[in-house]
Amino acid sequence: MRLFLTLTSILFSLLLIGGCSSAQSEGGHNTEIDFRPNILWIVAEDLSPIIPPFGDSTITTPTLSRLAAEGVRYTHVFSPSGVCAPSRAAIALGMYQNHVGAHHMRTGGNPLYFPEGLTPYEAMPPAEVRMHSEYLREAGYYVTNNAKEDYQFKKPVTAWDESSRQAHWKNRNPGQPFFAIFNLGITHESQVWARANDSLWVPEDLEVPVPPYLPDNEIGQQDVRQVYSNIKQMDKQAGDLIAELEAEGLLDSTIVFWYSDHGGPLPRQKRLLYDSGVRVPMIIRFPDGRRAGEIDDQLISFIDFKPTIMSLAGLTPPAYLDGQAFLGPSKAEEMRTYIHGAADRFDGQYDMIRSVRDSRYKYMKNFQPEKPYYLPVAYREQMPIMKELLRMRDAGELDEYQAQWFRETKEDEELFDTVSDPYELKNLASDPVYSEKLAELQTELDRWMEEIDDQGVLPEKEFLATIWPDGTQPVTQEPMAEIDGGMMSLSSGTEGASIGYQIMSKGETEPGKRWHLYTGPFALEEGERVLAVAHRIGFAQSETIEFK
Repeated sequence: MRLFLTLTSILFSLLLIGGCSSAQSEGGHNTEIDFRPNILWIVAEDLSPIIPPFGDSTITTPTLSRLAAEGVRYTHVFSPSGVCAPSRAAIALGMYQNHVGAHHMRTGGNPLYFPEGLTPYEAMPPAEVRMHSEYLREAGYYVTNNAKEDYQFKKPVTAWDESSRQAHWKNRNPGQPFFAIFNLGITHESQVWARANDSLWVPEDLEVPVPPYLPDNEIGQQDVRQVYSNIKQMDKQAGDLIAELEAEGLLDSTIVFWYSDHGGPLPRQKRLLYDSGVRVPMIIRFPDGRRAGEIDDQLISFIDFKPTIMSLAGLTPPAYLDGQAFLGPSKAEEMRTYIHGAADRFDGQYDMIRSVRDSRYKYMKNFQPEKPYYLPVAYREQMPIMKELLRMRDAGELDEYQAQWFRETKEDEELFDTVSDPYELKNLASDPVYSEKLAELQTELDRWMEEIDDQGVLPEKEFLATIWPDGTQPVTQEPMAEIDGGMMSLSSGTEGASIGYQIMSKGETEPGKRWHLYTGPFALEEGERVLAVAHRIGFAQSETIEFK
């Protein structure tokens, strides 16, 4: 056991410092890494860095505090969007949501919160783009998702070994490395009002910090108290997962990521590009105490997660990615200088905001300044604190900071010093003292939007016409099969299509839930037949074809 742990430590050291050579081809195996770590993502929802490891002592979080003591706290991690579905698309693809047409919230539609006359659709990245999970699955990982999807496109059947509320690393073959995601929804926006009548996990009179843009009265304090109560429950759920790893002897062979899917759940947080909407806490625990207790303040975007887990798994990230690895053999030579963000349609309300920031200053460009800052979102208006803000607005009771969000028009440009003004309440864009920084970030924003061919510049219906020219979703071509020397090969005429297959034995009539990812020719026994399906992201899935 001592020898195994020593070898593990050496290999993890190589992974973390980026000392191994790259693989033979993009997305391929790194032949110099023999030990492949398990990777666990524990994802909280709608949560800013308001926990003890990041300086907020309002409550205790035993699990997160333990992870922080045993791991690395990343203090400058950002979602490229202030809402879940575009952010999740960016994570899964390693590309900005406004690069691949995933920038509008819920492209697939929601009858309660969707623009009238707009056809539901799926984001359509370039043909070579595949989900993060599929790369690890191809490399031999058992990949599971429990259970949120919501990627702005339908997942291919090849994306996961399991994606359901029952999905778990325990279902893998013995000794198989795993990549597992668990989404903990207890901190989601909806749970502020859905749990309002439940018993709190914090004292009913707990003193809580209320941001200056929210009402610091009984209603406001109660909703903030509910947020902290939900964090306590999330911490317990995360602890249960860590306990499972320990019980199975897997903690010292698993890299644990804990992070949230974007900023906080409260008004003027979620859906916006202020730090309260896009800055997230992240802790990574490495085996054997590697880097325990460290604080890392490098700039990290969600688009960097995919290349990083590929790097840690010994794979070379493909060149098409917008992101860069911050750990492992493929770690980028230079850390990020800037973080970029985009906000577009939320439910039925259109807007277009772009942002860029360095480690201190944030620049925001409002492309529709004639619209107010606050745009009504029916879903959010179920929250008591949101109702109270609207009541105070109508009664003329808002103070200077609370009223800012309800201005009837937006300023064309905004510049904030996030160190001296962490709530981003003082716009410095017109201050000549900051003219040089303003010009720098203006130039960087223009460069970024041009580089990624920002799809948000097109009205949504016009954008849809570019990917569905005849108004209908393209369909992935059916799989084709060839048999040579007893080996079956599968292919599809659609560029970039992934192929899933199942081998059916004689007498079997119903396919199973799990589809194998086709990676090369395979043998068939006498009497067996094959079911195959092809799917390119953004296209409709092909028909299932049977081969004998």
